[in-house]
Amino acid sequence: MQRSIVFSEGEYYHIYNRGIEKRDVFMDKADYNRFILSLYLINNKGVLHVQKDKDLGFSGQGGALTAVDIGAYCLMPNHFHLLIKCKNEKGITNFMHRLTTAYTMYFNKRYERVGPLFQGTFKAEHANSDEYLKYLFSYIHLNPIKLIDPLWKENGIGDVEKAQSFLDEYTYSSYLDYSSDFNRKVSVLLDKGAFPEYFSSKEEFLSNINEWLSFDKTE
Repeated sequence: MQRSIVFSEGEYYHIYNRGIEKRDVFMDKADYNRFILSLYLINNKGVLHVQKDKDLGFSGQGGALTAVDIGAYCLMPNHFHLLIKCKNEKGITNFMHRLTTAYTMYFNKRYERVGPLFQGTFKAEHANSDEYLKYLFSYIHLNPIKLIDPLWKENGIGDVEKAQSFLDEYTYSSYLDYSSDFNRKVSVLLDKGAFPEYFSSKEEFLSNINEWLSFDKTE
């Protein structure tokens, strides 16, 4: 199926996909880590040769040699979200093809299965305004709350303190790279400088997140 959206240099996009038939695509810590490491290595034109269950091996930084600029990511058991800035017309398509192909090959070998792992071609939404970009940035990072409060998107967050604590412990997203003062090894896969300044300030980030955490849909 031909994609209706056209990727344009300098524009921002929400990229996402889920497992085929809504199946889980991340079964344990090793799977999450493999996908995150793949994000870094494939974007930096690296060749993926990592043994199962090894620690994440990040070094260096992104920038001019990357295929895309990654501003945010979140992995959930059966799907993933990425916030990406396009650097050239075919960059996103080529990057996503390499990423999902490499991870599918790893997953199928590890779990002795065959066939596609993800549900067709990845989905994409154009963040064509500051307001929508800020919304997506919060939406992606708040996604893990669904694991403890499945209906939070429909009903609002019932226990804000519990949700905040859960996000502070969830390591399979870029939330901690923006909300905390310490630098994680995985932070090198992000290129914060390619995104608006409201992403680079810890205080601005948390303020925006807290607005969504405290939003009461019943009012």
